[in-house]
Amino acid sequence: MPLKYPQMELAIRKTLPNLGIELVDIDGFTCCPDPIYFKARDKIKWLTIAARNLAIVEEKGLDVITMCSGCISTLKEAKYTLDEDPQAKEEVNRRLRKVNREYKGTAKINHAVVLIRDSLGLDVVKKSIKRPLEGVTVAIHYGCHILKPSQIMHVDDADYPSILDDFVSAMGATPLDHKEKLLCCGKGCMDEDLPLEMTETIFASIEESGADCMGLVCPTCFSSFDLGQIMISRKKGKTYNIPVIYLFQLLGLAQGLEPEQVGLHTHRVKADRVLEKIKGSAKV
Repeated sequence: MPLKYPQMELAIRKTLPNLGIELVDIDGFTCCPDPIYFKARDKIKWLTIAARNLAIVEEKGLDVITMCSGCISTLKEAKYTLDEDPQAKEEVNRRLRKVNREYKGTAKINHAVVLIRDSLGLDVVKKSIKRPLEGVTVAIHYGCHILKPSQIMHVDDADYPSILDDFVSAMGATPLDHKEKLLCCGKGCMDEDLPLEMTETIFASIEESGADCMGLVCPTCFSSFDLGQIMISRKKGKTYNIPVIYLFQLLGLAQGLEPEQVGLHTHRVKADRVLEKIKGSAKV
């Protein structure tokens, strides 16, 4: 995230302290790694790298908070696998001994939104708001990894989730339902054309809803949708112009931060319509 999506890390670092969350950077923590391609290529190496990260956290006596759907998917699935499969745990720890590490399974792992809901309560979000996003409508995109597999993630009802909708509502904005809010962005598909087809299907659903913007918590989905709109315009001649906003950027705006302070100016599809509504609401 710091390399590919620095605006999202910026938003996290600007907003979470306002909720009473202290962020601690851990030296030596690496890519989680990727829950699709890396896992498919070599699952035991994937498990070992994830376990190494968790072992580093355990040594500090801390828990893990992630800001990325892919990261939470990898770390929670790795923990689930290692805790349920003694042979896998032994093999991973055999490899970790080469770098003087051991996975024990003591650290808790949560996505930032889940931590806020379950440990602090959404009232803490409401209390941090200085500029309620009244009148702003947000089409939520859940994506795959924060919800599924549900027996591992334990975040929400995988078919009828509300956690992101409730988070947006706490900011004063209005989450809008649309029929493709649970559809995969298509990033993991190996087919050349299918990902863009899936992306366009989601945009058509959001356009039909009339939302001012799309809200999400997955950096990979963000790439599919922000850049995807440009690709759809070039390849298919269809222009959507739907701002894609990481939800902690939206929270930053609600907490009174300026668009540049949460990196909105770096997006290909600009959030002008959202910013105009916020300015108009502030005048009232």
